[in-house]
Amino acid sequence: MTINCKGTLIDLDTPKVMGILNLTPDSFYDGGSYEKMDDALSQVEKMLKEGATFIDVGSYSSRPGAVHISESEELNRLIPVVQKLVENFPEILLSIDTFRARVAKTAINEGASIVNDISAGNLDDEMVQTVGELRVPYIMMHMRGTPQTMKTLTHYKDVTKEVIQYFSERIAVARSHKINDVIIDPGFGFAKNTEQNFELLAQLNHLQMLDVPVLAGLSRKSMIYKTLNVTSKDALNGTTALNMVALQKGAKILRVHDVREAVECVMLYEALS
Repeated sequence: MTINCKGTLIDLDTPKVMGILNLTPDSFYDGGSYEKMDDALSQVEKMLKEGATFIDVGSYSSRPGAVHISESEELNRLIPVVQKLVENFPEILLSIDTFRARVAKTAINEGASIVNDISAGNLDDEMVQTVGELRVPYIMMHMRGTPQTMKTLTHYKDVTKEVIQYFSERIAVARSHKINDVIIDPGFGFAKNTEQNFELLAQLNHLQMLDVPVLAGLSRKSMIYKTLNVTSKDALNGTTALNMVALQKGAKILRVHDVREAVECVMLYEALS
């Protein structure tokens, strides 16, 4: 199983790690930590040295109840950092965390490699067509509503079955726009309560029937720290535990704040295989 990033085939038979760089002031874990350019560059250098294959950069906070910002503000936060990262790390594989087609296109034209869309094209009618024209891999996440409304949209008869149905439809749309490399993210914490998150993780292997790589974004999320009765700052051990479960259930990419620990998790998983 491979994806094509800037002409390089990335083999996902060995799972890969995607490091998170949040450029937002209000993200749930590291909001405001990388608003200064030097801090962002230092963090990315650290994540690359620790073994991240991809760096996921976002400037629109998608945590539950996050403040909505304009497209121009998202671009103003994002593009200077993308330009500097590509300049300083020419081989970097940047994923752009956005649901807006114009933001995605601008970032890809500046040297980014992947589009990571929390809405799978549902929040911008031009997104899927744009990604098809850009010929880049497309990460599609499962979510209902928007970051501002999703906490009220958690009723499912069968969460895993409904997530699979959702992706079946969205993958078909992506294929109709000639998107070759589709990656799916079940969206832990997005329009799902803690019980549903754990149910979905336990059944994550069922998503393999869709025959596309699965990305697991569990890092320091509330399903971990609320279950353990700790804060997100103390949720690394729980994150590592659930990352191993995700790998055993077929995840091919781990999207994380803590790269070294995730890389070690993958190494131990590979030793078990």
